[in-house]
Amino acid sequence: MNDLFNRFSECGEVKEDVSFTTLTTYKAGGTARFVVYPRNVFSLQSIISICKENGLPFKVFGNGSNILCSDDVFEGVIIRLNRTMNQFSYDGNVLTARAGCSIISLAYESARNSLSGLEFASGIPGSLGGCLFMNAGAYKSSMSDVITEVQVLIDDQIVWLSNRQCEFGYRTSVFQKHPEWIILAARIQLVPADRDTITNLMKTRQQRRFETQPLEMPSAGSVFRNPEGDFAWKYIDMIGYRGHCIGDACVSEKHSNFIVNKGHATGSEIAKLIEEIQKKVKEQFGIELVLEVEKFNWTK
Repeated sequence: MNDLFNRFSECGEVKEDVSFTTLTTYKAGGTARFVVYPRNVFSLQSIISICKENGLPFKVFGNGSNILCSDDVFEGVIIRLNRTMNQFSYDGNVLTARAGCSIISLAYESARNSLSGLEFASGIPGSLGGCLFMNAGAYKSSMSDVITEVQVLIDDQIVWLSNRQCEFGYRTSVFQKHPEWIILAARIQLVPADRDTITNLMKTRQQRRFETQPLEMPSAGSVFRNPEGDFAWKYIDMIGYRGHCIGDACVSEKHSNFIVNKGHATGSEIAKLIEEIQKKVKEQFGIELVLEVEKFNWTK
């Protein structure tokens, strides 16, 4: 154990036995044996090599804003990019940013630079890498609308993938088919616009989110993808689950496609509530509600 700790320490900051309640916006789940913050891409590659040498599973985390962890111990390594791999720069209208960047911060920084294109992302509490993985979006826009290239670590090789090669779709991307690929950075094409116009739009949308979403409680945002041409929250309402709770895991009264942690919800309670909703919606309406949230460290 000490040898592993020391080896990881050479690559960046290391913590042991870290609760997923501190690593995810759900504030639920078990613990991770190690959490490592790599100093740079070379450190990241070294961490992965150490994991492979020792048969340790690993998972790359950003802000943990779209992940539901089990209550079990993860006997592996969580590699977090948000503290150190979060640099960005502008070259004219093109923003190049590392995967650990907060997408909200990028949206506001772009606004300050009078560049439009990321307004839709100004309320998404994720990292750039996580947003690319899910092709996150809002207000009928998504990451695929502004991304030109994504830098990826594939089999220890650093490559740039074009927008088309990323196979973006509604809340999907090629990265979900290849979880072993690690997103490192991206280039984002923005357009010049009036700074006040951009910031006013973002303020209006921020107010709307406060009015319609339970931002005051831990959650992972929308739990289910919307069925084509429809809304997941409608079916949750129709089965009578708005406000329904299992322990401290509750369907939000404000927005029923949010499941919130009202105190000390476990990962199992959240997962059970999700499964109940999926089962009842399927039985009553024949609709398969597909998870938008990623489940991690579950045995089934």
